[in-house]
Amino acid sequence: MSRGISFQNVSRRFAHRGGTFLALDRFSVDVAEGEFVTLVGPSGCGKSTALNIAAGLIEPTGGAMIVDGRSVRGPGPERGVIFQQYALFPWLTVRQNVEFGLRIAGKSASQRRAIAQRFIDLVGLADFADSLPKVLSGGMKQRCAIARAYAVDPTILLMDEPFGALDALTRVQMQDQLLDTWSRERRTVMFVTHDVDEAVYLANRVIVMAARPGRLYEIIPVDLPYPRSEAMRLSSAFAEIRNRVWRAVYHQPARFLDGAAQDNEREMR
Repeated sequence: MSRGISFQNVSRRFAHRGGTFLALDRFSVDVAEGEFVTLVGPSGCGKSTALNIAAGLIEPTGGAMIVDGRSVRGPGPERGVIFQQYALFPWLTVRQNVEFGLRIAGKSASQRRAIAQRFIDLVGLADFADSLPKVLSGGMKQRCAIARAYAVDPTILLMDEPFGALDALTRVQMQDQLLDTWSRERRTVMFVTHDVDEAVYLANRVIVMAARPGRLYEIIPVDLPYPRSEAMRLSSAFAEIRNRVWRAVYHQPARFLDGAAQDNEREMR
């Protein structure tokens, strides 16, 4: 059975000012097992809507959302979700936060401790395992959130701009940390970002969306080897792909504002 992600003509409408607003329009894309893809696009293109549908947090109004070969009917343990806000329990230590999902899953105390320690070590927080979130930096909090998501053994990670609130240096460090963790665990990752450089640096493929309503615009392969590095980030090969993604995001032709988008405009009035 495939352990990937499949959007099959997925649409989503929201109520808006007495009418409806089409946020996502017949979006179709497949993410293979073990693949790392990033989603980018203009503001309002439905990136987060698509991720929330994959997470089972909202339902599509059209099409089918398939994860691990099954239709999505709500959140599930096979999907770990990480948002920009860390959502750590401030009264629990790093270890207790990482163990939280394991406790819900009914793991014994010894199992919880062993599993939590493995992922705390994996994200480099061993020295802070018994610290409360208030003493952690933003990057450390996000590493704790990643460890918590990994601990419940999801086959898929869904990440919605998880580094968006971090300073530039910490963001780069977190990108390298995430890729290091991914290279060892090889889980399927869908990562939403508005940062073109981040999208290219992390991904096997960059999925570019068109806005209003959100649709698939272009899929751009990133033919750069792992592990990624600062030298690669500064290379001409990286710049070439980055420029292609930039043009796809910020220079979409006016004709792509098609009839469906015009219908959206009429519905919103």
